[in-house]
Amino acid sequence: MAITKRAFGVMPSGETVYKYTLTNHHGVSADFITLGGTWVTMNVPDKKGKMADVILGYDNLEGYLSNNPHFGAIIGRNANRIGGAVITIDGKDYKLEANNGPNNLHSAPDLYHRRLWDCEAAETDEGSRLTFSLKSPDGDQGYPGNASIQVSYTLTEDDSIRIHYHMICDADTIANFTNHCYFNLAGHDGGSVMDQEVWLAASKFTPADEVSIPTGEILPVEGTPMDFTEMKPLGRDIDEPYEALILGHGYDHNWVLDHDPGILSLAARAKDPKSGRMMETYTDLPGIQLYTANFLNDPVPGKGGVRYEGRHAFCFETQHFPDACHKPKFPSPILKAGEVYDTTTVYRFYTETE
Repeated sequence: MAITKRAFGVMPSGETVYKYTLTNHHGVSADFITLGGTWVTMNVPDKKGKMADVILGYDNLEGYLSNNPHFGAIIGRNANRIGGAVITIDGKDYKLEANNGPNNLHSAPDLYHRRLWDCEAAETDEGSRLTFSLKSPDGDQGYPGNASIQVSYTLTEDDSIRIHYHMICDADTIANFTNHCYFNLAGHDGGSVMDQEVWLAASKFTPADEVSIPTGEILPVEGTPMDFTEMKPLGRDIDEPYEALILGHGYDHNWVLDHDPGILSLAARAKDPKSGRMMETYTDLPGIQLYTANFLNDPVPGKGGVRYEGRHAFCFETQHFPDACHKPKFPSPILKAGEVYDTTTVYRFYTETE
C-alpha cells in the first residue's frame, strides 16, 4: 500500500489544495483532494487487465471550484431534497435556501465540496486511509448546532473504497451524508451507460411528485420499470411511459433497501458487459438513490477535455430517504445532541472473471 501527496492548485484565497493518491498492491488507485474531501479518480482494471478511471471529474482545480454536478463530492449535512426548504426540529422551523425549485437540494448554499477540509493520512490494518475533517458552526447552511464532521476513505486490498461518516453536534440537527460519485464502468469517457447493468437489493421504492419530493408512500417495484431485483440494462425500461420515470426524466429515485438499517449489507451491483468491470455497493443506511445523470450537461470540460452529457454515468447515493424529516413513516434523519452519527458505505470493484 502507498500514500502520496502533492499540490493540486491554489484557491482564490491563496490556500493550497492537495491531492492524495492511495495505491494498493494490485495497482488499483484512487485520488482525493482537500477541497471538499472530493473523490477525483478511481483506476481499476477490466477483464483483460487494462486500467481505466471509472469516475467522472476534472483534471484541474478550476473545475472543482465550481463542480455544479457534485462530482465525487461529500454531501452534508443533508443529502438529497428537503421539501419547502424548511426543517422542523423540536417544534422550531429552520429555513434553508430554496435552490431546487421550492426545495433545498444537497444543503446548498456554501456546499461542503467548496470548502477546504483538514486531512490526515495513515496506513491501517484495513488499508491506506485518508480522514477528512470539517467544523460546521451553528447556523451553517441554516442547520442548528455546532457539528464536528469526519469522513474517511480507505482503499483496501480487495479493491474497495470504504467510506466512513462520523458526526457529533451540540444541538438536535439533521445528519444524512452521502458521496455523489458518478460512475461509468467503461471509463469516465465511455459515453452512455444505458447498456450497463444494475441490480438493487430493494423490493420497494418511494415515489415522488413533480418536484421530486417523496409522497410518503412506499410502493412495491414488482411489475414496474422500477424493478431491479434482477440485473438489467439501465436503458431497458428508462423511457417507459411510467409516471415516476416521466417526472424524473429517467431514474432519480430512492429505493428502500431490504436489509435492516444499521447492518452493513449488499445494496447494489453494477456491471459493464463490454469491459467486464463490476462494482458492488454496501451500506448500513436504509435507502439508495439511483440517479442516471439525467440532467448532466456540464459546460465545464471534464477529464481529458471530455464533455459529459445526460446518462453518461450513474450514481449510487446511499442515504436516508429524501424529505424524511417531513415523513413520519420514514426512518428519521434527526441526530440528537451529543449522539454520534456513524455510518459506512463501501464500493468494491472487480471483474466478472472473479
